Amino acid sequence: MTTQQLTEQIKKKKSFLCIGLDVDLFKIPEHLLNEEDPIFAFNKAIIDATHHLCVAYKPNTAFYEAYGIKGWQALEKTINYLNDKHPEIFTIADAKRGDIGNTSSMYAKAFYEDLAFDSVTVAPYMGKDSVEPFLTFKNKHTIMLALTSNQGAFDFQTQTVNGVELYKQVLETSKTWKNAENLMYVVGATKAEYLADIRRIIPESFLLVPGVGAQGGNLQDVCKYGMTNNIGLLINSSRGIIYASNQEDFAKAAALKASELQQQMKDILEVN
Repeated sequence: MTTQQLTEQIKKKKSFLCIGLDVDLFKIPEHLLNEEDPIFAFNKAIIDATHHLCVAYKPNTAFYEAYGIKGWQALEKTINYLNDKHPEIFTIADAKRGDIGNTSSMYAKAFYEDLAFDSVTVAPYMGKDSVEPFLTFKNKHTIMLALTSNQGAFDFQTQTVNGVELYKQVLETSKTWKNAENLMYVVGATKAEYLADIRRIIPESFLLVPGVGAQGGNLQDVCKYGMTNNIGLLINSSRGIIYASNQEDFAKAAALKASELQQQMKDILEVN
């Protein structure tokens, strides 16, 4: 999927919502545990109830890898279902991969070719040769961690190195890499005050913004400082939507929460 196609979907749906599919078997409704594949059954119900309200889904692969081969099969079924039923929706493998060249190439093949995700998250700590292999795939996107929403982000990302905060150096350096136009970036919603500086470095790139909802990020602040002429934002909400209820009405409750966010986004887009 191209960024132009993604932008068209945002304008069509009046939404830049990404829903995180982070499935914890201890949190899903108990009746689903009787299903042959509880993880996929949960995901399918959430997708069926919310696909018209969002433009992206983001399974965090840890929540699938934790259940071994059955979890990986559930992930495969989920992405196949999305690509078959809703090919217009942008898909993100939240895997946070990052390793030397030949290993990164294999990670990229796994997510882009075998599973056919549109994008994958990566960690930039090992530098250019750990990220560039992901950038070689046409119409695929590499979403690089830039400034994350967790408390530990201050351990390294905001530290000053040679007079420049590290996350800014990461952003500047990434622009020099081959096929850097295929980069998107993760910026946590709890760091909204940093977005003005980030936009001065990467004025047009899409940002994946987690942390709205359960982590306390503010949608209006993120949009104020982070939105571009082409929107340039994917706002992710996971727990706040998918675990809105643990009863049999869970999918309906998820749709209600997603609708609340989508309506806020619609209002923001109409003003801008």
